[in-house]
Amino acid sequence: MRMFLAVFLMLVASIGLAAPNAPSSPAAVRGEVLEVKDVDAYTYLRLKTKDGETWAAVNRAPIKKGAEVSIENPTVMTNFSSKTLNRTFDRIVFGSLAGAGTGAATAKTDLNAMHAGMSQPADIADVKVAKATGPDARTVAEIVGTKADLKGKTVLVRGKVVKYTPAVLGKNWIHLRDGSGSADAKTNDVLVTTKDETKIGDVVLVKGVVRTDVDLGSGYTYTVMVDEATLQK
Repeated sequence: MRMFLAVFLMLVASIGLAAPNAPSSPAAVRGEVLEVKDVDAYTYLRLKTKDGETWAAVNRAPIKKGAEVSIENPTVMTNFSSKTLNRTFDRIVFGSLAGAGTGAATAKTDLNAMHAGMSQPADIADVKVAKATGPDARTVAEIVGTKADLKGKTVLVRGKVVKYTPAVLGKNWIHLRDGSGSADAKTNDVLVTTKDETKIGDVVLVKGVVRTDVDLGSGYTYTVMVDEATLQK
């Protein structure tokens, strides 16, 4: 998926490194699923296509061995290293699973959007938000500080949207702060992915699943995020 690649390239650019490979953009890839490997956010597929076997990666999806799939908006990368799978792919196709509704945007549009999302938070002054209530309620600092214990669990967190990047990887990406935690310890901000819309400055109640060490390849990971979240204002 071009949007997946855009996130990876954004991360490389943000630390001042050059991308390791220049991708190419072939036609849609279709084939039979020979092998499935799921990680937190993505599904890796070994496919039998008319041109031979190839690996592909899509947003995580319930795909079974033997299924016939089509990978839309594909981008090929070579020598792609996945830390989560502990392997390097000589060749892998990133794309969106046909029928998954992830949408398609140009790589340039996605890359520009993600660069905008990496800018400094637009609204961080005097953030002070009351903690959510209930057994799953956590502050931002609690989510970040106890991420290992919370991995795979549902949490509720109320906070202020300080960054918002829409329509990347079929999701909207936000950064949330509630006044807890420390900037020096990097416990005052948590990443949230959601299909719900919001805007910078909104105070929202987030319900989602804690993911840790989400792998984007080549050693770049998010250490913690609240994934598949729903938002309430």
